[in-house]
Amino acid sequence: MDDTMSLHTSKTGLTSFFKKFSSEERYRATAVAVNKVRFSSPKERGLAESVRVALEEGNFHLLKEFTNFLRQAELNDDDFLVIVKDAKKIVYSLTPDFVHVIECLLSLNWKQRNSEIIQVYTEFYIDIMVTHNRYLPMGISKLIVHWIPDDLDESDWLNGCPSESTRLVLKPIHEVLNRILTAVPMAFDLVIDAISAKFPYFKKPAHVTAGYLFNVLWIIEYKPMFEELILQLVLQKLVVLDVNAPRDEIGSESDDEDDKMKAAPLFQKDDLSADSLAPTANTVKHPVGKTLDISLLMLYRFFDSKCRIHQNSNDQQRWTANRLFKMLLHIFDEVLLPSHNTHHVQFVLFYVTSIRFAYSESFLDLLWKKVQNPNISAIIRHTAVGYMASFLSRARFLPLRIVIYYLKELSKWAHNYIDDSGEYNQNCSLKAHLVFYSVCQAVFYLIAFRARDLTANSKGLLFLQSLQLSRLAMCHLNPLRYCLAPVATAFAGFTRTYQLAYCHTVLERNARRKLATVYGHDKCMPEETLESFFPFDPYLLKLSNKYIKANYMEYQCNDKDDYMDSSIDEHLSRKRAASEILEEDDFILADKRQNHLELSKCQQLDK
Repeated sequence: MDDTMSLHTSKTGLTSFFKKFSSEERYRATAVAVNKVRFSSPKERGLAESVRVALEEGNFHLLKEFTNFLRQAELNDDDFLVIVKDAKKIVYSLTPDFVHVIECLLSLNWKQRNSEIIQVYTEFYIDIMVTHNRYLPMGISKLIVHWIPDDLDESDWLNGCPSESTRLVLKPIHEVLNRILTAVPMAFDLVIDAISAKFPYFKKPAHVTAGYLFNVLWIIEYKPMFEELILQLVLQKLVVLDVNAPRDEIGSESDDEDDKMKAAPLFQKDDLSADSLAPTANTVKHPVGKTLDISLLMLYRFFDSKCRIHQNSNDQQRWTANRLFKMLLHIFDEVLLPSHNTHHVQFVLFYVTSIRFAYSESFLDLLWKKVQNPNISAIIRHTAVGYMASFLSRARFLPLRIVIYYLKELSKWAHNYIDDSGEYNQNCSLKAHLVFYSVCQAVFYLIAFRARDLTANSKGLLFLQSLQLSRLAMCHLNPLRYCLAPVATAFAGFTRTYQLAYCHTVLERNARRKLATVYGHDKCMPEETLESFFPFDPYLLKLSNKYIKANYMEYQCNDKDDYMDSSIDEHLSRKRAASEILEEDDFILADKRQNHLELSKCQQLDK
């Protein structure tokens, strides 16, 4: 009998009941069995079976296991395809009760799969969005997240332009979004909200923001209805970049490189040559300034392609260009004009207006209407005057007749204001007459800056005589009192040289009044001065400057520029402190420099 049992066991290969296992072998066998249950079960059961059990039996245990499997597993192409095909078959059953598994499915890494998988996944994505619109916010957000480059992907983005491989990866994402917007118009607002919410933080690396901006502008190509809202959003975000990239921090880079900290005298010739603005680096070193530089470069490219009209442009292209400019003008009014302390983003208007003269006319007309409108706040009117003066001074593409026209209009407005204010009006505070003082400073600034053009012939001198500058400068409201000192001094010297007015007596009286006030109070309290807001002061960004420099007016010294007050000239020629802004071409030097001179005089009096 024993022999029979032994023979049977050896033939069948069965282990004898009496054979003992070691504890180590038993533990290993148990672990293998447990692992097979934990990881194989959700995959073998599949999505369709898990959803069926949940719907028919009310048991969501299998579905939870499958959801965890999707979150943890690294799916190969075959498994990915099976899961997505199953999901597409049961798309109508995937109600909001299955939000967790849907979130996992929409988060799958599908961008770099093969074309078959991308096609199947795209169809599923659109089906789920159309069938269950409750998933729209999540689905759109998941798509737009793919627009944000990784922090380490800098090599794939050169100045905001993706590599060919990156562009191919992004294309299916935009195709899905395009089809969703076509099928579900209600997704429009969700897309705008998602684009705004996902916009990178301003301190992110430059290629991250630029890559995201590339995708944001891409959507306009296939859905032009987004133009105005997207451009407004983009300019709002660029304003944030601009105010966090101060001129003094960007300008100090040139100081460090060249070790030149000499102060530029009033009306020194601009040093804005290509060599001075394009050193060894492609763009500025300031991290936020670099982001702004690349972003503006992309925006200039965009407007150049949309607003530039060629001889062979058809009526549709002309209409599109004009519509886009009107849109930009409205955005300027809503976003840029009320913004404070911006230095570069407003050059978008400077560049676009250089494309067509009609755009420049519209821009100036908008500003001039705001200046004249008493129902608009004084600070906005003051800002509009600054834009006018700076634009008329710096825009090389403007014919001189436009400069003369607005110089005449500004002067006429100021004279009318003097007439209406009454000769015995003693309230000459800056706050009470802010717009008037702003207009006067604009006139003085514009005449001083464009002196060479305005005095090129006898006709120009006759025009300047017709402006009655003497009455304007020496009226009872005393506009020279509140002007920036360099502007007032330069204007006084210019008018004396050409015998248009004699303002030095007023300047001396204002200086004595200021010193007497300070001495009487035994402390230095600088008088109020108009804010030096000239928005088109020299452009410091290096990469995008190629779109600006050809149309930018550099200051050119007049042969008769010998009219500066010697004390001011000596002070302005001193070496600048490291903390001051380097504005090599701008004859409006920092107010604090003038205040420093006044404080020095006060200290001498105290001694």
